[in-house]
Amino acid sequence: MRVLVVEDETALRQQLVDALRGAGWAVDQSGTGQEGLYMGNEFPIDLAILDLGLPDMDGLDIMRAWRADGRTFPVLILTARGRWNEKVMGLESGADDYLVKPFHIEEVLARVRALIRRAGGWANSILKAGNIRLDTASQQVTIDNAPVTLTAFEYRLLEYLMLHAGEVISKTTLAEHLYAEDSDRDSNVLEVLIGRLRRKIDPGGVHLPIDTLRGRGYRFSLERISG
Repeated sequence: MRVLVVEDETALRQQLVDALRGAGWAVDQSGTGQEGLYMGNEFPIDLAILDLGLPDMDGLDIMRAWRADGRTFPVLILTARGRWNEKVMGLESGADDYLVKPFHIEEVLARVRALIRRAGGWANSILKAGNIRLDTASQQVTIDNAPVTLTAFEYRLLEYLMLHAGEVISKTTLAEHLYAEDSDRDSNVLEVLIGRLRRKIDPGGVHLPIDTLRGRGYRFSLERISG
């Protein structure tokens, strides 16, 4: 998943970026409102963390501009404004959730995970499809109740595909949502990783959870299990 952080406090922004990358997400960052507005419109992000108190542009104006331009990704706003009416203004401007400074980084990560799940139509932290169970909180995967060891990138691939179960995801889209803007993206490496992930989650070739659609991309084909 790809997250955009728009925060002008350098130390806090770096703390957020480090924590998000440590949790396995690709991260783009900006210290100004104008640049953040541009990145939200031009980059294929899955979620934005937006500070309202930016020096060059009000965060609420950025939010309204994103929504007016049809950007539907979840937005978690950060604010030093603790009054209830300001929180309401943020939510009514298009935010999905908010945190008042100071906050714990662990709470940010939990809220980011929840917003991304909800955007994909999942109600809780456990994603289940067929015989696969993925816990987004602990980042543990089990197949038929047996744990499966995945690399960090394999986990990110599986999580993204499961969050978008049933959708056709092109190689380009996968790369854009798994790598930050300045990362090297190699489609051949992606193909190798998809093959390796397939062998780990379906060693017998029975369930065929990841379809390859020639010229179109990939699709996680196992049916979601709710609850």
